[in-house]
Amino acid sequence: MKNIVKEVRKRTKRKIKSGDSVIVIAGNHKGKVGTVLRRRLEGVTIQGLNVCTKHVKPTQRNQKGSIMHFERPIHISNVKLYIEEAKTEK
Repeated sequence: MKNIVKEVRKRTKRKIKSGDSVIVIAGNHKGKVGTVLRRRLEGVTIQGLNVCTKHVKPTQRNQKGSIMHFERPIHISNVKLYIEEAKTEK
């Protein structure tokens, strides 16, 4: 299993890194620009995009229930680097 993961890592291009400005080119958030918070093997987490909601039940530790908001990763093929001078968006 470890050998397969190493081969996949070698094949993937690491053009996008955390802190880069990217534009979403496909999906529900098409055309939106954001900065990369986290880079995973095949996905990136972008600040303020693909925000999901999770309802947390009350427990003994957390007496009040709450609603959590957090960003979910977007597949790396659906984003590209965004350069402000080039104005790559239409």
